[in-house]
Amino acid sequence: MKDIVEAIIAGLSPSEARHAEFAQFTVPDSYRAVVVRRDETAMFDGLPTQEKDPRRSLHVDEVPTPELGPGEALVAVMASSVNYNTVWTSIFEPVPTFGFLSRYGRTSALAARHDQPYHAVGSDLAGVVLRTGPGVHVWSPGDEVVAHCLSVELEHADGHNDTMLDPEQRIWGFETNFGGLAELALVKANQLMPKPAHLTWEEAAAPGLVNSTAYRQLVSTNGATMKQGDIVLIWGASGGLGSYATQLALRGGAIPVCVVSSPAKAALCRALGADLVIDRAAEGYRFWRDEHTQDPSEWQRFGRRIRELTGGEDPDIVFEHPGRETFGASVYVARRGGTIVTCASTSGFRHEFDNRYLWMHLKRVIGTHFANYREAWEANRLVCRGMIHPTLSRVYPLAETGQATRDVHRNVHQGKVGVLCLAPSEGLGVRDEQLRARHLRAINRFRGV
Repeated sequence: MKDIVEAIIAGLSPSEARHAEFAQFTVPDSYRAVVVRRDETAMFDGLPTQEKDPRRSLHVDEVPTPELGPGEALVAVMASSVNYNTVWTSIFEPVPTFGFLSRYGRTSALAARHDQPYHAVGSDLAGVVLRTGPGVHVWSPGDEVVAHCLSVELEHADGHNDTMLDPEQRIWGFETNFGGLAELALVKANQLMPKPAHLTWEEAAAPGLVNSTAYRQLVSTNGATMKQGDIVLIWGASGGLGSYATQLALRGGAIPVCVVSSPAKAALCRALGADLVIDRAAEGYRFWRDEHTQDPSEWQRFGRRIRELTGGEDPDIVFEHPGRETFGASVYVARRGGTIVTCASTSGFRHEFDNRYLWMHLKRVIGTHFANYREAWEANRLVCRGMIHPTLSRVYPLAETGQATRDVHRNVHQGKVGVLCLAPSEGLGVRDEQLRARHLRAINRFRGV
């Protein structure tokens, strides 16, 4: 592995010689990966969600290198990042992920590789292709890549208009094994995209899942089809998803109304260019009177505050992902004929809302889930061109992934939290210094916050 890392750091331009060099490296029989273990899935039984500590359940173990199948690639991972699905995996909520792996393993002899007593997690990476399987022609050893997390089989007709509708659609590193929080990762070749040349490894690993998710949710015709002038209410606007939604709204000529929970997060949104910000903690919004009862008067107060900021207009689009805590308010505040588009439920999966405000005001709820390859590619292209920037705030070594995941679980982070895998230090991997210099301030906007 040492020779591989040295060759990556040398940073030679892609060429036939480079491809040949990487093809000659010996792939190790095992590698270090962040895993949860099947025999520990009951370790948090009886504890409230917030008391479940990922530092106890996430381990850095030596695991066997998986067999490479047709249409697949083995990638040397320089850096990765933490997403909320890593939190769910680490606390075994809503269910342990080993059920996903077992069901996948039963679909074919090749898929059986994924059904292991360990689950190597992680749904982002930036790294270098080491090997490709039969049938891979676009990518070669030595290519510098990032990976999106959509894994599909495409043997059914359902997925051929939108691959997210494939009945065998899975999220890599969450519903499959051999994810990106590791020294090596196994992906399908159609997960690969070019690494943004002006970014470091850790910066390049940060946008993948969240940027693609936000792109489908807001911009795509599979989501809210955002247009110029739309007012977009963005929950958690300085977080992993929200920080990209805010950028996409601004780039697309929309008007983001950013909802955050602290003055520091409000300042970040303003630094991104957003003018309309609500600090929900400072303004004391409490949408639930108790565990079972929502407070519609708080929805009304929240709606009035939005209209104060927008000059009397309600949101055309509500960018939803907190779920249970906020969904009733989201349905209420969307304008007549507006859209609530949801991709997650980080505060709880069972939503409650007053359906009168949905049906009588002709509003729509759209469910979106990650992105198809084309959407992920378009989202990555915006990063490659310096139009959307990583929102990386802090980077941990692989051995401290448990702490990084706990930060996300406890919501004490900003933007994205990165993890160094094979990269020995931060700051490596930049190939286009000129483009980087033009955007350095924006690239570093979240660092150290």
